[in-house]
Amino acid sequence: MSIEKHGTDQQVVSDVENIMDHLGDSKLYVNSIHEDNDDLFFMIKEGITKYLIVVPAENNTAFNGEEVKAGDKLALKCPLDHSNAEALRDRFEFAKAVLIGKNDSYGFGDRLGNAGPAHLRSVKGTGFKPILAQQSIRELERTNRTADEVMDAASFSVFQEGYHDGFGADGDHLKTPADIDRMVKAGYTMFTIDPSAYVVNEVTDLTEEELHARVDDLPWDELKETKGELLNRILNSNVQLRTGYKIKPTEAELLQGMVKYGRVITHTKMMAEYISSTYPDHPSELELSVDETEEPTTLFEHFLVASELYRLGVELTSLAPRFCGDFEKGIDFKGDLDQFKSEYEQHLAIADMFGGYKLSIHSGSDKFTVYKVIGSLNLGAVHVKTAGTSYLEALRALSVCNPELFRKIMSFSIKRFNDDKKTYHISADLSKIEDPASVSDEKLPDYLDDNHARQVLHVAFGSVLSGSLPEAKDFKKELMTSLEENEELYEGFLLRHFEKHLSPFA
Repeated sequence: MSIEKHGTDQQVVSDVENIMDHLGDSKLYVNSIHEDNDDLFFMIKEGITKYLIVVPAENNTAFNGEEVKAGDKLALKCPLDHSNAEALRDRFEFAKAVLIGKNDSYGFGDRLGNAGPAHLRSVKGTGFKPILAQQSIRELERTNRTADEVMDAASFSVFQEGYHDGFGADGDHLKTPADIDRMVKAGYTMFTIDPSAYVVNEVTDLTEEELHARVDDLPWDELKETKGELLNRILNSNVQLRTGYKIKPTEAELLQGMVKYGRVITHTKMMAEYISSTYPDHPSELELSVDETEEPTTLFEHFLVASELYRLGVELTSLAPRFCGDFEKGIDFKGDLDQFKSEYEQHLAIADMFGGYKLSIHSGSDKFTVYKVIGSLNLGAVHVKTAGTSYLEALRALSVCNPELFRKIMSFSIKRFNDDKKTYHISADLSKIEDPASVSDEKLPDYLDDNHARQVLHVAFGSVLSGSLPEAKDFKKELMTSLEENEELYEGFLLRHFEKHLSPFA
């Protein structure tokens, strides 16, 4: 076979060509060719299965696989398993997750573990850093995957694509130190703290007496000041943002803010200190998520949380407020874009006061109008989190290449909707979704352009992928097989879809 790989030594190309001639009918991933101390590494695909080829076998005992005669060399044909992923990360630094810092970044949640190569191609040249390994504890549990599996898929993706510019790994929505342990062990570098259990949403319903009692009950030893000191410091401060907006809360607003977020602040501090004290040598960056509240985060609430964490020595790389409007799963923003733009500018100004952390857009899939607003501002840094949208593009590809399986998954998702929607903020209406049994094969992709169907498919992902119900026990295996058999089709859908996500920021 003839290989073209720009920038690669011709002898290396010749060696790979010779080895491939002995590997039978295999597809070579040309960008995966790497030479290290005269050893060769590259990836191939036989049928629907990918392998890592390591040559010579005798020099690379850290890898495990089948020994294959390749001319005068003995090669290892290694499965893409956890042991080989660890060996790959030990050999090549670029296969490990790194700190992304306060740079524009994009979270590419990959619930199937096969979208990474397309994600990397889509982000090249955009100025965004990719967060490849991004999964919440909830997603791991619903898909029956491990943090290691998610990280391994990311490492093999960067190797396949020859991507050496660094990728992040986000342990999303972490609530306990045990969650942190799980992600550190797998090599994650970004830790998104979810303190939603400590938010007091009903604060506006409290009487003045109840409000003072709740404030008095806060853990002031952990906050490292007294109630009186806080009141004096905040109420007598004169804070003006670079935009000209003045932060001047009333005493009632300050008390409400502390009741609502006081334990959020101390929980976040505890989690940050747990990381630094338990894993002092582990690279880590922190995001705080306060987006899962009943009401949007006011500018004062953002200021209060950020300023208190800053005072307590907690450094944030990013923060996710609850923005105005509706950020429902899998569909575009619902709300007043002018209001979003105005408030986003003020939120950025608050971030600038406390280290210039990124504003993080959660439920960021398919928020095309919001992307345009943020791109038009050209201010500050942003982090966008997506996950479900890649799964939906997998189903779009399935609707084309395996209509009957898609029809089964669509019907099953409709049945599961009322149970699976309980932890999501969505507005899908089952009565507006056509029965898949009555839809022709040619019209099946239209489900992926319908907001109601998109949300139904989105929230049922766990039931589809976990195989915990008899009806769905083979869905994931059959879905993965169809996608691997139609790799170019699937990646084409992903590339087009993420161009729509990324281009508005240009």
